[in-house]
Amino acid sequence: QVQLQESGPGLVKPSQTLSLTCTVSGGSITSNGYYWTWIRQPPGKGLEWIGNIAYTGTTSYSPSLKSRTSISRDTFKNQFTLQITSVTPEDTAVYFCARDSRGVPGPNYWGQGTQVTVSS
Repeated sequence: QVQLQESGPGLVKPSQTLSLTCTVSGGSITSNGYYWTWIRQPPGKGLEWIGNIAYTGTTSYSPSLKSRTSISRDTFKNQFTLQITSVTPEDTAVYFCARDSRGVPGPNYWGQGTQVTVSS
């Protein structure tokens, strides 16, 4: 059973960098065919896909966030990390990490989510 767990600061000041880590257990982030994804949900809004890192290490980003976003991984720790620079209050959201499988629509494993608030 794959499990994902987000961790990181719950409060970030405007103009600073948001950094979250997803720790994966029960499966390797280098296993063939899987994509490790970050998704967020702002208050009162729907889910927003941020980007992912593939089992190969290749990354993909939402065009609207690409200029401020970086996703990386630590294969030894079996973790992947999200960074968003120059945050504003509009980046306040519940952030989820998840696993997508090639050929399957939508993530089939999710973390529980972590609230990040951008405020001075």
